[in-house]
Amino acid sequence: MRVGIVGATGAVGQEILKVLEKRQFPVTELRLYASARSAGKTLWFRGQALTVEPLPETPLPVDLVLASAGGSISKQYAPIWARQSVVIDNSSAFRYEPGVPLVVPEVNAHALKQHQNIIANPNCTTAILVMALYPLHKAFRARRVIVSTYQSASGAGASGIEELLQGTRRFLAGEAVEHRVFAHPLPFNVIPHIDAFQENGYTREEMKVLWETQKIIGDPSIRLSCTAVRVPTLRVHAEAVTVEFERPVSPEEAREVLRRAPGVEVVDDPAEKRYPLPISASGKFEVEVGRIRRSLVFDNGLDFFIAGDQLLKGAALNAVQIAELLLEPVPR
Repeated sequence: MRVGIVGATGAVGQEILKVLEKRQFPVTELRLYASARSAGKTLWFRGQALTVEPLPETPLPVDLVLASAGGSISKQYAPIWARQSVVIDNSSAFRYEPGVPLVVPEVNAHALKQHQNIIANPNCTTAILVMALYPLHKAFRARRVIVSTYQSASGAGASGIEELLQGTRRFLAGEAVEHRVFAHPLPFNVIPHIDAFQENGYTREEMKVLWETQKIIGDPSIRLSCTAVRVPTLRVHAEAVTVEFERPVSPEEAREVLRRAPGVEVVDDPAEKRYPLPISASGKFEVEVGRIRRSLVFDNGLDFFIAGDQLLKGAALNAVQIAELLLEPVPR
């Protein structure tokens, strides 16, 4: 398959390169695209140096486009690319379009049969959440969900990671910490503000988790409230989740369901201080789930904690997994 990566020099684009190589995706030709400012840079794939090309305004000479260059670029160019290529888009440009499947392969691979050459990758927070929520929903039917997120700097791209690292150095040196990417300085801080505030008081990031969870799971009756918080970690998003189910569920039953769930690793032994952590989930394909316990609020409720690599399952890995599905017969 001839593959093009748009936004190849960004944090997600570089991670896509690594995932394609690690999973031995059948690439026959790879083209790398970025802005004119980044064109000419060299990236490595399978021991070969590849030069990044400026993004043209025409269809790309590839079979598959993996796009991670932002919503405005995708809105403008994805319909052009889709004339002759399948586009897997990592931005929010098409996630809420009725005719565009929003896919997490472990949850709704069947949605791919509806695609018309544009497929949307979900918000990173949502992708990580549904990995644990969906198998539990399938077994016990979730009714109400409350999520508090602990989102890493990588959610704002390579510039977010760099701002955290530089700001930490300046803070430790006793210097003033500047901030351009985030609303406030992030080192040794948490910021309950990701994306723009909406009229209902929630941010768009928080509303994305509701909208996308309902679409991916295919159940608009699920009620969900999210508080999204930026924290000074590098690349793993963590989430504290409370769920009320229709059916009775015990922590033991939930652990058994999650142990069988693809892409999930149960890390749940508090006596041994084993639970999901950003430091252990970093670089891992699986989403860690632990701290599974009965809710003290809901009769048929559970509380649990998730940690998942934002650049992998939250972005690059999920996109490549979708591409792998395109190589197989479409699920029914």
